[in-house]
Amino acid sequence: VRLLESGGGLVQAGGSLRLSCAASGLTFGSYAMGWFRQAPGKAREFVAGIRGSGGTSNYADSVKGRFTISRDNAKNTVYLQMNSLKPEDTAVYYCAAGGWPFRDQIYISYWGQGTQVTVSS
Repeated sequence: VRLLESGGGLVQAGGSLRLSCAASGLTFGSYAMGWFRQAPGKAREFVAGIRGSGGTSNYADSVKGRFTISRDNAKNTVYLQMNSLKPEDTAVYYCAAGGWPFRDQIYISYWGQGTQVTVSS
């Protein structure tokens, strides 16, 4: 199984980024997909998740209303649209595949390598 993230980078506060995660080696529609993040010196935390059908999603309170998760099962890809970015969103963002409700790492079967997101003030 391979999860390949892209779309990270440096952006000013208030700006936007869109992360993508291309999955291979798994039956994509059978897995919930989503994102976790890890800031320097902090534990990895849940950001957003979406069920295999794409009909249900959940978000961390810290990103609700600013981030939107979506998936394209025809392309085996999950996306994270991040708007109104804040310096505290700075972290390595990890794509993940697993089960629902996805909020805890115990539900995760596979991880990507991560992509850096840096938000400057």
